[in-house]
Order: sequence, then structure tokens, then C-alpha cells
Amino acid sequence: MPIGGRSHIRIARPSLDLAAAELFWVDGLGLKVVYRAEADGHDLLMLGWPDADWHLELVREAGHPVEPRPTEEDLLVIYLDEEVPQDLVGRLVEHGGTRVQSPNPYWNDWGVTVADPDGYRLVLCKRGWSNA
Repeated sequence: MPIGGRSHIRIARPSLDLAAAELFWVDGLGLKVVYRAEADGHDLLMLGWPDADWHLELVREAGHPVEPRPTEEDLLVIYLDEEVPQDLVGRLVEHGGTRVQSPNPYWNDWGVTVADPDGYRLVLCKRGWSNA
């Protein structure tokens, strides 16, 4: 079967400010720049961890920018399997994030939600995936 649990996943989103997004995701969270392209006004930034089976792709088209339209339920959840380090939350806020409450009490009870500069939400969950 060509699709399975180890298939790589790309999460693609528009961004109005790739520099601000890079500060949040790289300097704040600790992702690495996997790939970057800047050609003819179509800018692309791929972020992830080298050993991960997923990466985040942020795009900006200078001539036709797409306004990000995140909702409260557009979440990227990372299961930590330990308490959420407050220094990590502070670093995310320091690098352009905004700590927000979730409309879903589960995420407020089990984690911390931070909106990135484009308004998309990152949830750092203290539970592990196996017991989520």
C-alpha cells in the first residue's frame, strides 16, 4: 500500500509575512528551515524537524497575496508527553505569537494554545499521543 503511517505529510498555509512566520516557527518553536525559494514573487518557506514525517509549508505570492483565514479550530497539535515548558511558551510569544484560549476546553485543560503571526493556532499538549 503506497499510503501508510510513515507517509510524509505537508501542511501548506498562506502567510502575509514569511519573515515574521519564520521567527515564530524557527526561533520560537525550534523548527528548522527545510527549504526556501524566492522566485518571481512566489516565496516559499518549508519548516520542520529533520527526522519528522511532516513539514509545514508557508507560501506568499507578492502579486496575489492570499489572506490567511484561520478559524479557532485550525490547529497544529504537538503532543509533548510532559508538562508544557513555560520558557517555550515565552519564546513563542517573544517571537510573534499570541497566547489564546481555545473554545474547546480540552485544549485549555491539557495544553497551551499560541496563535502564530498569521493567526493559525499551535497547541502544545502535555499528553502523549498514546493517551490522548
